[in-house]
Amino acid sequence: MDIVSILLIILGLAFFEAITSIDNAIINADILGRMSARARKWFLLWGLLIAVFVVRGLLPFLIMLAANPSLGPVGVMTAMFSSDPAVAQAMDRSGPVLLIGGGVFLVFLFLHWLFMEPKRFGLPGEEFIKSQAVWFFAAISVFLAGLTWFAINRDPMMAFGAVVGSTAFFIVHGFKQNAELAETELLEAGSNMSDLSKLLYLEVIDATFSIDGVVGAFAFTLAIPLILIGNGIGAMVVRELTVRNIENVKKYVFLKNGAMYSIFVLGLIMIADSFGFRMPVWASPLATFAIVGFFYWKSLKHLKVNKT
Repeated sequence: MDIVSILLIILGLAFFEAITSIDNAIINADILGRMSARARKWFLLWGLLIAVFVVRGLLPFLIMLAANPSLGPVGVMTAMFSSDPAVAQAMDRSGPVLLIGGGVFLVFLFLHWLFMEPKRFGLPGEEFIKSQAVWFFAAISVFLAGLTWFAINRDPMMAFGAVVGSTAFFIVHGFKQNAELAETELLEAGSNMSDLSKLLYLEVIDATFSIDGVVGAFAFTLAIPLILIGNGIGAMVVRELTVRNIENVKKYVFLKNGAMYSIFVLGLIMIADSFGFRMPVWASPLATFAIVGFFYWKSLKHLKVNKT
């Protein structure tokens, strides 16, 4: 991999992590505004270290361990940073299972947003699909059944990976619902929770919402060091937005749409890659830049119309 490809992947990862974490940044900003200056400083310093080195470092390791259980924790840790061709080959063999599982997770995430979640409609047809929310479970069931049929004929473990991806989606979705309840409690004006309790809740919420970015990172590369660098930079950008510029970010009302459509495209890229359709290294970063750029342009148009 040449230096241009490496830089493009890192930039794409950082951008994807930042754009998918906007909701998290808004939550953090709202909660931090109700805390003492000392607690805010603690969150921005130590919370950043936890977010970058613990959460976004631990999650890729756990995902790779789940995809390569035969290597064991020490073997996976060694493989993540090893240049040994034999080790790299062992990791590559788990690639299709990992990719199809991650792809299913991301596609389900997009479809849930498209069918079920409140949103500002950015494209024709979104409002109609939202009105057909009852079909969400039918849509994901048909998608999973069809994908499993094709996968099982290629490799039974890929079919299992697809099912694991769907299971992971529902588990994470449950955690997110609990996180949203916790966020509501934290934002209550009369909440008597201590700053320490709020900080702990923020770390849990951050860990929950970071899963999307970590899973999506595997659409860019299977190289864990690059994922750690790119996601780490993205997490730092989110912390900076939390403190300095979150109100301006809120004005760009279609950025969430861009994040979700990029998640959908990355999910499809991961699934295609798992079936052997090798995508060039620039496909995921450029797709993310293009999709989010389009919705950023739509947000700018919306701002101009509202000002006039």
